Amino acid sequence: MKKAKKGSRGFILPLLFVLIAIGVLGGVYGLVVWKWSYSDGERAGVVQKFSRKGWVCKTWEGELNMVVLPGAIPEKFFFTVWDESVAASINRNVGKRVALHYTEKVGLPTSCFGETRYYINKVAALPD
Repeated sequence: MKKAKKGSRGFILPLLFVLIAIGVLGGVYGLVVWKWSYSDGERAGVVQKFSRKGWVCKTWEGELNMVVLPGAIPEKFFFTVWDESVAASINRNVGKRVALHYTEKVGLPTSCFGETRYYINKVAALPD
């Protein structure tokens, strides 16, 4: 009987070690991706659509209409907002020209972080 207990313990400890190592590596990956930014920049245009979405993790998702030339088909820039104060500023400026400063995050593991790779952190209203 002692051999059975020793054998089962010999199997559980390595399995537990592997699971803990996977958890630690996953946590380090998440932290690096969360803090690191692939790119950043600004986009200007008119915020056409802005709403709070998500089943469990609610994020602000929006659409910026960027008009390059009058009469041309506008390009759309889809973005996500985490900060409530930035979301409030965008809500005040829906339908107006704005400049949105973004950071692009690549590799976030779930949609809980947002539906896009572009996260807005500053908003500036532009003159019409």
